[in-house]
Order: sequence, then structure tokens, then C-alpha cells
Amino acid sequence: MDSIRIAIVGVGNCASSLLQGIEYYRGKSEKDAIGLMHWDLCGYRPSDIEVAAAFDIDARKVGKDVSEAMFAPPNCTTAFCPKMPGTGVAVRMGRVLDGFPAHMQGYREECRFVLADEEEASREDVVRVLEESGAEILLNYLPVGSEEAARFYADCALEAGVGLVNNMPVFIASDPAWAARFRERGLPVVGDDVKAQLGATITHRVLANLFRQRGVRLDRTYQLNTGGNTDFLNMLNRDRLASKRTSKTEAVQSVLEVPLDDDNIHIGPSDYVCWQKDNKVCFLRMEGRLFGDVPMQIELRLSVEDSPNSAGIVIDAIRCCRLALDRGIGGPLISPSAYFMKHPPVQFRDDDAWRMTEEFIRGARDD
Repeated sequence: MDSIRIAIVGVGNCASSLLQGIEYYRGKSEKDAIGLMHWDLCGYRPSDIEVAAAFDIDARKVGKDVSEAMFAPPNCTTAFCPKMPGTGVAVRMGRVLDGFPAHMQGYREECRFVLADEEEASREDVVRVLEESGAEILLNYLPVGSEEAARFYADCALEAGVGLVNNMPVFIASDPAWAARFRERGLPVVGDDVKAQLGATITHRVLANLFRQRGVRLDRTYQLNTGGNTDFLNMLNRDRLASKRTSKTEAVQSVLEVPLDDDNIHIGPSDYVCWQKDNKVCFLRMEGRLFGDVPMQIELRLSVEDSPNSAGIVIDAIRCCRLALDRGIGGPLISPSAYFMKHPPVQFRDDDAWRMTEEFIRGARDD
């Protein structure tokens, strides 16, 4: 099979884990490939993915080979594949817009973004790089709250004629106007806001669905998350969280027969704990009523390395996006988005979304 050439916006922890994973699985056999939902996805293996272009705005990354930039501060995720070969692709200065949270500047440089003293890329620059690099799919890894920047790069993807995997909670695939633009251009988009492989949101959804299936009335619930990476530091500014809270809350509400009142559900990032680094800790509580209106409660603590947890999903989202390109399918990919993302164009329960995605992969569905 041909390689899948990707362009990355935001060479942070999540991009680092993804690229490490591509190299890590290159030396594995199918029986040893722990952590993958699909080893071979219609002929495409993880090692078929290669980086063609990358954009960032951090001084410690711009101008460096991607293989070096992916380990530069403030990245702090686990280096499970530390000996990365050079890619020959230098990280280019991107467009800042609202992708540089000002409140971070009171923290130590090794924990926050450091803006590069370089001329920002124009729309024409980004489109030219995407075209000349041969990139087929653009991955959006911008910080939460980067509404303008996310739309800027989505627009560049449309003009350059590349698909989009939107891993963050700015609503592109789930926005009818943007969806129509990708459909008109015949370009696939998977989004919005990636679910972790086994993280807080998918665990919360599964338990909420279990309540429903077993006839237990869920009365109230919360999900509180802490972490020490730049994602959590960025989200200390509550003004940047509107779409994130919507995305995470809707992901849980959508599996309930009757949505909870706003006062009875709280889901979202809670605090930044520097020493946790890329470790994310979720505190989950669910209160409900069993047979005879007898009360019950569940309390759960989940601890995961945040960025590899997302890479396990994105590696399949990329390959599904490439299948759509191969098959001439444009617009939002309904099934993969429902399975891989928190805020897809259409919400389905996870078992249904999994089945639909498997059908899409086999070619039995075209969305």
C-alpha cells in the first residue's frame, strides 16, 4: 500500500505519542502489537503513516526536525520510543491567532509555551506547504480554546485539498456549515475532540450506559480531572473551556434515556498539578437508585498517561480518513467520528458506533 502522508498542527505531547507509536509498532508483529484496535486496517499498518509537514509556534520546536521537536519542552509525555529516526521534515512557524494562551506566561518556561521570534505563516504559506509536501491529511492538535486558529487551519486544509482529523474541541465536523464545505470539496473530516482509548469520557459513557441497560436511574454525576501537561495548564483559563465542557458533557448525556439537569452533572477539567506531568487522574462519582428506589453510588479513580491514550485512537482515525480518500468519500465520516470522537456530527452509543465503524472499514458503509 502507499504511505499515508500527514501534516501536524501542534507538535505537542499528543503528536509526540502518535509519532513514537508509528515507529514503535514498525518493529512489532501482529501478535505483539499491544494497544492497537487494528493492526492491519484494509492494508494500512501504523508504519505506513509518515509525517510530511508540521507547524508549531514554540521557539524550542520551530526549525527543528520533527524527530527532535517532539521531545522538546514543554512536552512531558512518556518517551516509550526515545530513539526516533530523523524525518527530514523541519517544524515550520505556524499562525498564532488564539493558540497562545497569555495566562501561561506566569509559569516556568519548561512548563509552558515559549513563542518563537519568527514571522508567522500566512494562509498562502500553509496551503503551499500542504500542497508541496504531498500531505493528504491534516491533524489538528491545537490547544483547547484555539477557536480562530482551528478554523484557520481547517480553511487551509480545504484550499489545499487535504482531509482533516480534528482532535480538539472546536466544532468543525459537527458544524453543518463546515461539514457542507468539506462535502462540497469531496474531502473527509473526522471530528470533533478525540476520545481517549480508555480514558475518563469513554469510561463514564460505558458506566452511564450500564445504568441505563440495568434499569438503574442515574440521578447525578461528576467527572473531575487533574493533570500536569500544557493541556491542563492551558485550561486554567476557564474562558477557553466552553466548547470542551460542551463536548465532554454531551458525550455522557447522549447515552442517557433522559438527559440530566445541568445542576446534576458536572464534567470537565478541574485543576493543573505540575508534578503529574502527562499523567491524568480522573475522579468519577455516579449516584443512582436501584430496585425499590434504593440508593447506590459508584466512585472510581482512573489514572492514565494522557497522550498515548489519545494516540491509540488517532492512529485509526488517520487510516479511516485515508480509506475515505481512497474511496472518494467527502464530508464528515459519521461512523468513525461517532466512535473516535467526543462531539461527532451524530452521537451513537458506543456499541453501535463500533459496529458502524467496522462496517465502514469493510466498505459496507460510506460514512
